[in-house]
Amino acid sequence: MNYWTKFFTLFANLLSLAIWPGVMAGSSARVLIYSATVDFRHDSIPTAIQALKIEAPLDQVNDNTLARYDALLFLMNTGEVLNNTGKAALQNYLDVGGNFIAVHAAADADALRNTTFYGRELDAYFDYHPALQNATVDVIDASNPSGRYNFKLDPHDVGAVVVLSANESSYVDTGTHMDQGNPHPIAWYQEHGAGIEGGGTAGRSFYTNLGHLNESWMDDTFMAHVLGGVKRVLLSNRTKVHNSSALAIGNGNSSTSVTSLLPTSSSSTSVPSVIHPSNDV
Repeated sequence: MNYWTKFFTLFANLLSLAIWPGVMAGSSARVLIYSATVDFRHDSIPTAIQALKIEAPLDQVNDNTLARYDALLFLMNTGEVLNNTGKAALQNYLDVGGNFIAVHAAADADALRNTTFYGRELDAYFDYHPALQNATVDVIDASNPSGRYNFKLDPHDVGAVVVLSANESSYVDTGTHMDQGNPHPIAWYQEHGAGIEGGGTAGRSFYTNLGHLNESWMDDTFMAHVLGGVKRVLLSNRTKVHNSSALAIGNGNSSTSVTSLLPTSSSSTSVPSVIHPSNDV
């Protein structure tokens, strides 16, 4: 992964892997990792889960479950990964200030392409990608602690702040539908996620399109990028771990039975899990 070390020197200097100040003082932020897939499943998903230091598996979630977490991370999801109950639970979570992180193919979750709120929260949908190859990644916002897809929308248009871009002169792309704007965004955040209904209270969101390869999740600088995005989201004052009186999300205890987010006809492999960032140093 030499293209990381060449173009992320400044980014790496800003971020060490021990990046949890502000959420470590006697508290433990909780992030739900949801990696369900129905279509193509990246073989790097188990490596990503291991790299994120997952502690406990969880295979069923709904409103009651989501309310226990400070942030929700969609990890390389593809296909119809949410049924109507799951879509409603996700919408409800965002409406009360839930924070959202999405990685790589989460921009290609078919079940959510027709849900307006997910498009606003994510800022863009996957269109296509060129052949796998090395390329230059430029740091746009070095102040943010946070495969090269082409997208159907420009995240700038909905107020997102782009932190990384692909240098299009450094790789070959024969496609013709590149509507993602210039510079070519590949990682961005919203200070307040836009995927809420009227009257909702928005949390933060972060998306990176990187993470296709197993080798990425073994690279310290790439992990600093991903965990930096998670850190920014968790330091939102919408999370109870950061502000105990902010909102009724995060670190709760619920013994209520829960329902799977997956469609009943799905044959996917689902590995949603929990990480505790304060233990990940």
